[in-house]
Amino acid sequence: MNHSEKVDQDAVLRARTMLLESGRPSLARQVEAYRVLSAVSPLTYVPKLADALVSYGYEPEVRDLPEARLARHAEAAAVARRVDEEDPRRTEVLVRALDACQHGLYTLGRRAEGYAVCEEMAAAGHWGFEHGQVKSPGYGHGRLAVVLAEEGRYGEAAEVCGKSVEAERPLTPGGDSFWSVVEWVAALEAAGRRETALDAFAELVDVTRAKVAADSSALAIQVWQLVHLARMLTTAGRQEEAVVVRQEALGLLAELDLTGERKSWSNILSWWVTLFALSGRPAEPVPTAQAPGPGFGVPCLEWSPDVREAYFEGLGPLEEHVAALREDPSTPLPDLIVQHRRLVVRTAVYRERRHHRILKPLRPLFDDRVALARRLARPGVLGEALTDRAMFLVAAKQYGEAYDDFREAGELLGR
Repeated sequence: MNHSEKVDQDAVLRARTMLLESGRPSLARQVEAYRVLSAVSPLTYVPKLADALVSYGYEPEVRDLPEARLARHAEAAAVARRVDEEDPRRTEVLVRALDACQHGLYTLGRRAEGYAVCEEMAAAGHWGFEHGQVKSPGYGHGRLAVVLAEEGRYGEAAEVCGKSVEAERPLTPGGDSFWSVVEWVAALEAAGRRETALDAFAELVDVTRAKVAADSSALAIQVWQLVHLARMLTTAGRQEEAVVVRQEALGLLAELDLTGERKSWSNILSWWVTLFALSGRPAEPVPTAQAPGPGFGVPCLEWSPDVREAYFEGLGPLEEHVAALREDPSTPLPDLIVQHRRLVVRTAVYRERRHHRILKPLRPLFDDRVALARRLARPGVLGEALTDRAMFLVAAKQYGEAYDDFREAGELLGR
C-alpha cells in the first residue's frame, strides 16, 4: 500500500467515525463525510450526499448569500446526476436537487440557465415515470409550465399543464385538482383556447360542488369559482348561462350570511387571490423572454423569484402612477379605473403573501374602486367593481356585506 492509498483509507475511516458520533452530525460534517464515502461506496452514499447538499444550501449562514447557496445546490445537482439508474429513489433525488438549483438561478436572474434546468427536471420526471420510479407522468414538470407562462409561451405551458391534468383524471371530489386545473385554464385562455379553458373550468366547478356536498371544501371556494366561471361565460358571450351561475353563487352567499361556513377551515386566501389575480391579467403587459411576467393562475409563491420580486417592486411606482392620474383633471375616468384595479389586484397579492388579516389594509382600496365605478355610472363597470368587493368581503368573512354587494351587482349585470 503506498502513501496515497493509506491517506485515502484514513479519510474513509475518519468519515465513518464522523457519522457515528454521538448525536446527529451537523450538515457540514455530513457533507464532508459523504463526499469521501461517495467515492468508495457510490451506490450508498451518492444519493445521501445529494440530499445533504440540498439541505446544506438552506442553512442559516447562506440564507442571505444567494451565490453561496446556489453553489451548494449546483453541487447537489451535479452529484444527483451520478445516482445509479437502478436506485429506486433516483428520480426523486435528482428532481429535488435540480429544483433547488433552478430556484437559485432564477433568484440571481440567470433565467436561461434556470430554464435549462427546468427542462432537465421535466425530462428526469418523464424518465422516472417510464421506469416506474414515480407514479405521475407530470412529475418534475411543474416548474417548466410556470416558467413557460412567465415568458408568454402559453401554448407550450398549456401542453405541459394539460398532461398533468390528464394524469389526474377522472377528477373526483376526493382529489385536489384545483391548482393544476386553474393553472391549465390560465394557460389555455392566454393561448386563445377559450372554449377548452371554459369547459375545463366548468368541470372543476362541478367537482367542487360535489366536494361541498361532502363537506370537503369551503363554501367560499365554491363562490369564488362560480364567480370566475360567470366571468368566463360572459366573455364568451354566454350571458344567460352566466346569470344562472351568478344566481347559484348568490344562493351560497345567502347561506354564508345566515349560518357561515358549514365547518371551520384553515387559511384559504390563496384560492381567492389566485383567481382574482388571474382576472386582472388582461390589464397587464404580455410577458416575453426579455421581459418576463407573472404566471397568473398559480400562487405567487410559485412564481420565479426574480419575477415575484419585480412584481412587488412595481407596487410603489403603480401607486404613484394612480395618484398622478387622480390629480390630473384630463385623465379619462375609465383609464383611471383600469389602473386602479391593477393596483387593487397587486396589493391583494402582496397582502396575501404578507399576512392573512386583509380587511383593514385592503378595504379602502375596494371601497375606492366601487366609488370610482359609481362616478362613471356604467352598469357593467359598477357591477364588476361590486363583484370584486363582494369576493374580497367573502375572503374577509364579512358575509352580510358580501351578499348585499353581490345582489346589487347581479341587478346591474342582468342577474
